[in-house]
Amino acid sequence: MGTYLKRIIEGQIERKMKSSGAVLVAGPKFCGKTTTATRFAKSVKKLSTERAISLAKMEPRATLDGEKPLLIDEWQAVPQIWDEVRNYIDENPGFGQFILTGSSTPEDKTKIHHSGAGRIVPLKMRPMSLFESQDSTGKVSIAELFRNPDVGVYDENSSHSLRKTAFLLCRGGWPLSLVDDEETALDITANYYEGLFNFENSDNEKFRNKNPEVLKMILRSYARNISTEAPVTAIIQDIITTNNRNTFDSRTYEDYMDALKDLYIIEDILSWNPNIRSKASIRSTPTRHFTDTSIACAALHVSPDDLMNDIRTFGLFFEDMAVRDLAIYSMGLKGEIRHYRDSNGLECDIIIHLPDGKWAAVEVKLGGDKLIDDGARNLVKLKSLVERAPSFMMIVTATGPAYRRPDGIYVVPINCLRD
Repeated sequence: MGTYLKRIIEGQIERKMKSSGAVLVAGPKFCGKTTTATRFAKSVKKLSTERAISLAKMEPRATLDGEKPLLIDEWQAVPQIWDEVRNYIDENPGFGQFILTGSSTPEDKTKIHHSGAGRIVPLKMRPMSLFESQDSTGKVSIAELFRNPDVGVYDENSSHSLRKTAFLLCRGGWPLSLVDDEETALDITANYYEGLFNFENSDNEKFRNKNPEVLKMILRSYARNISTEAPVTAIIQDIITTNNRNTFDSRTYEDYMDALKDLYIIEDILSWNPNIRSKASIRSTPTRHFTDTSIACAALHVSPDDLMNDIRTFGLFFEDMAVRDLAIYSMGLKGEIRHYRDSNGLECDIIIHLPDGKWAAVEVKLGGDKLIDDGARNLVKLKSLVERAPSFMMIVTATGPAYRRPDGIYVVPINCLRD
């Protein structure tokens, strides 16, 4: 637990610091932002106490004093710092001068008068992928598959079980939960979940006026709709039904959802709209996802054994974890994660789309020949519709061997993947 584990985002931070005056590293609480960002800083200012925040509000410019690169941790507590950093860079041109970290968006965005475009470059940091937490062998590289789609792949992966995947899913990618004892690891994650809603001493009124029990109520319904395209109306109806309420105002829902997104807890996946050889229309509803699947598990008090006894739920939660890992692994390629579904019912769980137009299609299945064959049929159909051929097609599984099928589709367990 005391050993620092390298994060994939480090390469992006280093790269951006060579081309911009400041880098913003944003992501959920407890994902390791400060620890990682500190490795690139020569001095640190932490805005995590009432005294530090008060001083920074009185003299925001003075917060910028210190050897550069200077890390300003939880900058959003004093939104004026954004403009001060921007102005400082204008007055003192140079790359890699500041790193800002934040666990939420600012309370009052009107206090930010300039976008910071070209001066402050944003990066999103997520909890750890399995490769970062050393729970993946990294035998199969996403970047390598884009470079060389015909690379050979085979690994028996005989020591990894479905039960192990269930545990990793419930534990999540929180750095301090990486302990040997499973029960302790799950307890740490449960504590983190409760800590996400501790706003009593928050300087941010946007969060302080939120009822933690209502936030949890919404998250429970979101978790029950994880990895689906459930419309907002269905989620609200679930809230009403499962909590014995007569109604739940849609404006209240949107207000609370904005808070959850501002805290980087919710991360919906948008639809992919390629040019297709079909009259089918492409559905635009986003897929419901979390920044880390352990949040959904904690919201519903789901344990690894619960998942083993409910394969349908396990499959939906596993898809969410695959989205997290592939989003992290494609970061260095500047890849975007999307999903595909059209009016004919054809669906693809994950599309990795790169800026140069390259793309890969990924289906997520727990495993087993039938499910893998079903996923392969979907991938072949999608390939036949899209004008530009995919760089590769892959089925991510929860267990079993890594190999390439005769039709060219890769079958790779999630614990064999890396960036």
